[in-house]
Amino acid sequence: MGLYKYVTNRTLPNKAGEEKGKIKVLVPNDSDTAQVDYVCPECEFSEHREQEWARPFVVTCSKCNANIKIPKLKEEMKKEKQREKQKQKRLEKKMLEERRANSS
Repeated sequence: MGLYKYVTNRTLPNKAGEEKGKIKVLVPNDSDTAQVDYVCPECEFSEHREQEWARPFVVTCSKCNANIKIPKLKEEMKKEKQREKQKQKRLEKKMLEERRANSS
């Protein structure tokens, strides 16, 4: 496979939905310890740490105690698809209402 059994590098949204943080996680094949580099999306504190690797993986910011959760990529993609479908439905509904208003 490679040198690592788990690798991720993601941007992180804060509570307002702005992508302010980042996280990189590496878990070597021969270890159950994750090497984590992150920038907290809430307070923008940057840190490197090592902690036990387990699913679900959660890192707590050392400065503001915000929990940074790393969901499985498959689940994250599924949620993104649902948000896109909802956005499309709202847009279609708005366009239909505008057509009705213009035809009256």
